[in-house]
Parts: sequence; C-alpha cells; structure tokens
Amino acid sequence: MLQQAKAWARHVKRDVVAVWIAAGDPRTPWHAKVIAAGIAAYALSPIDLIPDFIPVLGYLDDLILLPLGILLVVRLVPPELMAEFREKAAAVRLRPASRAGLAVIVALWLIAAGLLLWLFWPVAPAHIRF
Repeated sequence: MLQQAKAWARHVKRDVVAVWIAAGDPRTPWHAKVIAAGIAAYALSPIDLIPDFIPVLGYLDDLILLPLGILLVVRLVPPELMAEFREKAAAVRLRPASRAGLAVIVALWLIAAGLLLWLFWPVAPAHIRF
C-alpha cells in the first residue's frame, strides 16, 4: 500500500508539471489553458492557501482539491497533447516555481486579514466622541 501511495504521488508531481506545460502551449484549448494556469500556479506556489499545520483542512487541498483540478485539466486537454506534456514533464529534472501563484495566495491572505479586521474592529457608539 505504501508503494502505491508513493507511485501515486510521483504521478501527481509529474502531472503538475505537465499541467504547467499545457498552460503555456498554444495548442491547448483556451478554456483548458485558463484552468491549467490556475492549477499550476497554485500547485507550484511555495505556500499553500490552507497551511498544512491546520488539522485536516491543511492537507485537504493537497490530497483532494489539487488532484481533482489536475484531473479536470487532463480531461479538457486532448489525450495526444496530454501524453506529450507528460513525456516532457517526466524529462524535467527541476520542478518549476510559480511566483504568480505565490502572489495570488499572499494577496488572498492579505484580503482575508483585512476583511477580518474590518468585521471585528471595535467601533465606538455614535454618541461617544473622542
């Protein structure tokens, strides 16, 4: 069972790079390219939207959401193109990094922090003036 999990993880890593290649290839349909760019940016970002130290939810994106996104892209890209992208991905030695994904996730965290501050900031009643 451990060997199956390791093989599955290797396939997911390869497919993340294949999705990244698909996002930049002009032969990829535009709708698949948009989804592939989002999935690849998130998957290759150095930080997670939901940090892994949060119990259960931290691994939810890595174990469920990311593979589902990859599966969606694989189904939207023509099979012969996806096979080519997987071959190219298998040949890539270093995993690419996504600065765009990093920027989007940091922006989402900042927006969430700003919204929480705005919602829970204590407001003085109108009849009390400082």
